[in-house]
Amino acid sequence: MKTYPDSPGRVLVVEDEPRLAAVLRDYLHAAGYASDWVADGDAVMDAFRTQRPELVLLDLMLPGRDGVDLCRAIRSESEVPVIMVTARVEEIDRLLGLEVGADDYICKPFSPKEVIARVGVVLRRYRHTPPERMGDGLSIDEAGNRALLQGQALDLTAVEFRLLRTLSKSPGRVWSREQLLDHIYEDHRVVTDRTVDSHIRNLRRKLRDAGLPDESVRSIYGVGYSYEPPLAAGATE
Repeated sequence: MKTYPDSPGRVLVVEDEPRLAAVLRDYLHAAGYASDWVADGDAVMDAFRTQRPELVLLDLMLPGRDGVDLCRAIRSESEVPVIMVTARVEEIDRLLGLEVGADDYICKPFSPKEVIARVGVVLRRYRHTPPERMGDGLSIDEAGNRALLQGQALDLTAVEFRLLRTLSKSPGRVWSREQLLDHIYEDHRVVTDRTVDSHIRNLRRKLRDAGLPDESVRSIYGVGYSYEPPLAAGATE
């Protein structure tokens, strides 16, 4: 088999057919990728958080949680690309209609070489999205699902990253707690709006530890929160 030394990375293979999973892993390894395998939908999120893959190959029909639910769960925590795998081409139209957040779709039966090609294309697109610079030393790296301050990555959870991304893209705009919830929990889970306050406290602490003043994220009493770039808030370098 042809090798692809220029495309390393870690792929999580979620497939309940052992033989098919073994074939996919063989081709991935020949292409230079590391891989992990999960066969049970109920075990996927733990594996995703532990293994920290750069891409997920996710079968639609699984024992336990199905692929649609899992794709939404992954997307609620991370921007890591997901390629959905289904046994029926008509399912792709349904998945597109559901807007589950997948980056690509593959229909069985497929050529393993086609899968490797798709993985390479999606990963290159994911990796080459440049960070969006906010002009105050803060950069939002959408592809890497991280925020950087003066080039140094901030140690944020996925929810804290989405919170900072939302606030920083519109400096000075006041966001209600309800609006922020819509952006930080993309699976629209039911949580109290005071959950935002807890995330704001943690985000402020991490920004403060990185050298930004608490006033960078302002509280507007009875309304919500806004992001004020440090220079605008009176910070000095």
